[in-house]
Amino acid sequence: MPVNLTKELKFDLTKENPGLNNLLVGLGWNVSSYDSDTDFDLDAEVFMLGSDGKCPADDDLVFYGNLVHASKAVKHLGDNLTGEGEGDDEQIQIDLRKIPENISRIIFTVTIYDAEKRQQNFGQVSNAFLQVSNAFIRVVNEETGNELLQYDLGESFSIDSALIVGELYRNGAEWEFKSVGKGFQGGLAALCDHYGVAYK
Repeated sequence: MPVNLTKELKFDLTKENPGLNNLLVGLGWNVSSYDSDTDFDLDAEVFMLGSDGKCPADDDLVFYGNLVHASKAVKHLGDNLTGEGEGDDEQIQIDLRKIPENISRIIFTVTIYDAEKRQQNFGQVSNAFLQVSNAFIRVVNEETGNELLQYDLGESFSIDSALIVGELYRNGAEWEFKSVGKGFQGGLAALCDHYGVAYK
């Protein structure tokens, strides 16, 4: 049975699962039938941070515009433009053995594409994330298919267009996961500025 996390809880991922190397991180959400001429396009991103809390290089952002990290440690499996259907909307593969030594934290985020131009925010996403089944992150042992943990977001981010969902970080020789659930205004551009990436 997977561990169900609530906000700001930590889980000893590799210590509890010896020999764990390959992860599949799934993020899911539903988009409501908001009265708009423009569809919502939510995107998952991964920021790979050094010890200073910043990306050492612009290419340490893995997203729809840079699907595979140079180290091959992180691979984004592609952009879901609608959020329709059950289960994961976007997925990220992680090989813990290939993560560069200068990377100490891996941040998982979700943003609304072109949110400022489209005047969109998470308050218009299905039930404003109030139902725990509507927005989540989960971590799976890709080698066995076993789901290790899941974090269901259960609060409103009504004015935000970017969201930090969770993070994977080093603790000595081990990797731990922390649920975050923190909203940001300004979409992907704001997150890039926060983590030291030149927004393109």
